[in-house]
Amino acid sequence: MSITTAQAPAAAAGASNPRKAKRINSISSGSNLVVNVFFILYSIACLFPILLVISASLSDENAITLHGYSIIPKVWSTAAYHYLSYDMHKIMLGYGISIATTIIGSIAGMLMTALYAYPLSRMDFQFRGFFSFFIFFTMIFGGGLVPSYLVYSNILHLKDTLFALIIPGLLMSAFLVLTTRTFFQQTIHPSILESAQIDGAGEFRIFFGIVLPLSLPVMATIGLFYTLGYWNDWFNSLVYINNDKMVNLQYMMYRVMRNLQFLQSNAQSNTAVGAQEIAKIPSETVRMAMCIVGMGPIVLAYPFFQRYFVAGLTVGAVKG
Repeated sequence: MSITTAQAPAAAAGASNPRKAKRINSISSGSNLVVNVFFILYSIACLFPILLVISASLSDENAITLHGYSIIPKVWSTAAYHYLSYDMHKIMLGYGISIATTIIGSIAGMLMTALYAYPLSRMDFQFRGFFSFFIFFTMIFGGGLVPSYLVYSNILHLKDTLFALIIPGLLMSAFLVLTTRTFFQQTIHPSILESAQIDGAGEFRIFFGIVLPLSLPVMATIGLFYTLGYWNDWFNSLVYINNDKMVNLQYMMYRVMRNLQFLQSNAQSNTAVGAQEIAKIPSETVRMAMCIVGMGPIVLAYPFFQRYFVAGLTVGAVKG
């Protein structure tokens, strides 16, 4: 390929002065300092609430009432975690339900999302317009809570089962399907698929052997969204689960907090001895301890997705 006369001087100047060419694509030291300081302050602002919650969970209830919240506890106490330890068996059972629901639901959601999005990304798929509209329609309109409850409980008979925590409202997201479709369109070149077809590969072999290995960024991104959705869900347990042994961790924590609020609101109607016992319950610190107990595993899971997270979120940001 030849260089035109207009490009030749610029190319010669860039070759003769590489430092100048390098500075064109870099920012100044002052701007770099400002950006670093901004993100350091922003990171501190993000970590501050977490540190405050940890500190409050290790504080004495009376100290919080008198002095308020602080990064360093005025009076150290583990009474909140000691109070939660009385229900340790239920908490561990809730952990097991949440972990099983999160793992099964996330894997199933990722697989179903990819299987739905891949045909939509193929230009030779005849009904791609219809199925694209079908999945987009679900983002705008929904059946409502009562019809959904009747379908899942009376027709599919999912009530009080693990599937009731996986399927309703969480199994497949229309937004993530469209995001995955866009990634397939912009990343998986049709020539790669044509070459595989010429070599005799079938559609399933192409999908599992070529498309999925090349789609790790978007799969990690939607996997993180599904993991967060399943781990933080408590509504399905409230609606579809009546068996105490089948509720997940988040709903169990919600129920503990609701019981504390009920005891406090009815403390005046109890006897004097009962009111004193209720007053000893570390209600505020227990709420903070529940936050720490609930967010622990999901914080540890995030680093596994971080490598591909940014690449997956920038799908469609740059067009070639």
